[in-house]
This record gives sequence, C-alpha cells and structure tokens, in this order.
Amino acid sequence: MPYAVTNPATGEVVKSYDTITDEALQAAIAKATEAHRTWSKNSTVAERAALVRRVAELHTERIDELADIIVREMGKPREQAVGEVEFSAAIYEYYADNAESLLADEEIELLAGEGSALIRRSSLGPLLGIMPWNFPYYQVARFAGPNLIIGNTILLKHAEQCPESAAAIERIFLDAGFPEGAYVNIYASHEQIETVIADPRVQGVSLTGSERAGAKVAEIAGRHLKKVVLELGGSDPFILLSTDDLDATVEAAVMARVDNNGQACNAAKRFIVAEELYEPFLEKFTAAMNAVEEGDPAKDGTALGPLSSAKAADTLQEQVDRAVAQGATLHSGGTRSDNYYSATILTDVKPGSDAFHEEFFGPVAQVFKVADEDAAVELANDTPFGLGSYVFTTDREQALRVADKIEAGMVFVNVVGADGAELPFGGIKRSGSGRELGRFGADEFVNKKMIRIG
Repeated sequence: MPYAVTNPATGEVVKSYDTITDEALQAAIAKATEAHRTWSKNSTVAERAALVRRVAELHTERIDELADIIVREMGKPREQAVGEVEFSAAIYEYYADNAESLLADEEIELLAGEGSALIRRSSLGPLLGIMPWNFPYYQVARFAGPNLIIGNTILLKHAEQCPESAAAIERIFLDAGFPEGAYVNIYASHEQIETVIADPRVQGVSLTGSERAGAKVAEIAGRHLKKVVLELGGSDPFILLSTDDLDATVEAAVMARVDNNGQACNAAKRFIVAEELYEPFLEKFTAAMNAVEEGDPAKDGTALGPLSSAKAADTLQEQVDRAVAQGATLHSGGTRSDNYYSATILTDVKPGSDAFHEEFFGPVAQVFKVADEDAAVELANDTPFGLGSYVFTTDREQALRVADKIEAGMVFVNVVGADGAELPFGGIKRSGSGRELGRFGADEFVNKKMIRIG
C-alpha cells in the first residue's frame, strides 16, 4: 500500500508519498547507528532532556498545523485533534521533567560480602517504532519520548495513511536540535520492515497495532532475538454495578465509546450492567448515542467524524451485519453513509458468536445484562483481550475487589478519559506485552547494567 493522505470525509487523495528506496533505508539505519555511537554516547541526560523539552514546546507552537493534518489524514474531530497534540506535548514534557530521576543509579543492598552494587541504566541503540493511524502524534510521543531521554535512537515507520503527520514529527525533532539520525522517519514497506527488524544494528522494536501485525512482527523479532513491546487490540469492559448519578455515568459511557470516532484500542466496547440498572441505563444510553451527531471533522463541535477509511467502514459494517445474522439485536444506529457510521448499540450478543470475542473498531457498543458482581467479572474476563477496563460503583471496597479480579493491564474506576503521561499503558493476553508511559515506559528498552564494587 503506498503512503498517501486520503481525506476520509471526502474520499479525496490529497497527496501521495514515495516509499523509501532500499538504499535510502540502509542509509537511515546507518544514520541512526552513527547518532547512537556519537551523540548518544557523548550527551548527558540533562542535554537530552532539554531537547525533548523543546519537542514539547514545538508541538504547542505548531498545534493548529498539526491538528489540521490529522483531521485530513484520519478524520479525527478537530477539537480532539488539538487535544491529542496537547497530550503529546505533555508526554514529552513529563519525560523531560523526570529524566534525571528515571535514569538515576539504583543502589542494591548486598546480602553478603564487602563493597557496594548498583544498577546503572543506559541505552541499547537504534530502535524501530511501528505506529498506527488512530493517534498519529500520541503513539509516537509515548515511544520516542522515553527512548530519546535514555539515548536510544529512533527509526519510525508510521501508518501508510499518516505520511504528512510522520514528516511533521520528524521536522519537529530536527528543529528542536536533535542531530541527524536521532529520529528518522522511514516510509517503508512491510517487506522492508522485515529487513529493519533483522538488521543486527537495530536493538528492538515497538509496535502499536493489530493482533495480526503484532504476531508477524514478534515472529520476525523472535527469530533475530530482538526485544519487542506490543500494544495491540482491546475489547474493554465497562462494568456498571451501582451509581448515584445515572446521567453522568451514561455521559461517561458515550464518551468512552465514541471518542476518536470509536477507534481506540482502549475504548469501552462491552457495557456490562447489573440487572436492576439495565433497563434505565439502556434507555438513557440509547437516547444519548442517538443524539451523537456525525459531521465534518474539520469543524469545531463535531462529535463524530468519519471512520478512518473506506476499508475501515466496510469492515465495521460487515461485523455488525454478521453479528445480527448470528443472533444479536441491532438495538439502535447501524446506518452508514460513505465512511461515516452512526453511533450504534447491539444487544443480545450471544456467547459463541463472532461478535462476542471480536474487537469493533468504530462507534459500536455491545450492552449486556448480568445478575451480580461475580457474573459481571466473569463476562468481563471472557475475552481474548486484556487491555483496559472501566468499573462504575458507589462501593469503594467493591471497586477494589472487582479491579483485582479483572484480567487487564489497566482499570479505571468511576472515570473515563483519564489517561496521563505518568500512568503506565499496556495490556495482557492478546492485547500485547510491555508498558508505555510513566516510569515503566522508560524501563523497556534499557540496559539495566549491574555494577558490583568490591
């Protein structure tokens, strides 16, 4: 697939970009390797932090330009696009602020013998990042921010539909003062990416994307003994056990499903409701989902833009049609116009049906009724995924009890949209392995060198 900006709101191909040549790709790997050998080895943590801080500032200075690009590329409503750029800047700022403490020596108390011991963190070398289209700046920030602080250099292969934002990010790193090779954008094909992973100069790979892509990359990386971080799909449960404000809970549920046009791996997708709240929740949730208006993503105030591409819309339509054919009820929504897909609710999704275990990457919610807390947890965990989860209850002890039982990398209690630069992001099961953001994001691609002094 060639690199091209295709506006999903209009179908217009705005601009195409050439895939990198094999010669240029080898030059890019060499450049990243040389930057690690020279700049990384001869710069201090404070110097690298200052450069990353400038990256944060440039995101803020260029916020309108950056937001407009991703509205064109993947149809993100403009207010959300601005929010993504702001969050990306906050991530870079977090790593600049905390660089010294994140990379500080860690003393080890000896059990026997004289002397001392410590862990000293240092870079590994060039890393490959493979990033998706749904959050073009944020996904890069959570990978590049900590690793450039560490001193790793970055080869970044962005999604084929995000070449303009990919170029804008690379320009920011260069304008911030990073040397050539510290951060290199590569418009590589899938075949060329295999070459990059196999290259002995490249020390690790981080992928955010589909299960299929993650399995393929992990297989290649495994053959070449490369460290991998995988952030894959999710079908996150939203468990409602009790509430003292049903309207606010419904508002949170809608936001958790339709934000980013429903195209987020950690969006709430399965709404699991205690039976005494099921009917009132479903009534209010249906009204609220029906009130979500589709519109031009370039205009402020648009709640729901188009899906990212015709292919994405085709896939979602096929999933909904198949779910209904296998016994689910199309409770509301389910209408498509070009790449736009309405906010939709499915009920009566049966165990054993495809929909029960699939991820719906668009504004489609499944709503389930359960008898009690135990049934809610059992249903929440009956998924191949384990990324995030949401628990709404007025009982704090119940919240912690349920949080302990949920098989997921993240649990949010009585809140949605509460990600933060300091909060680790990642999952278990088929949602991947490894963590990004927070201090754990700076502990993946690092040599934790033990030094014992007698």
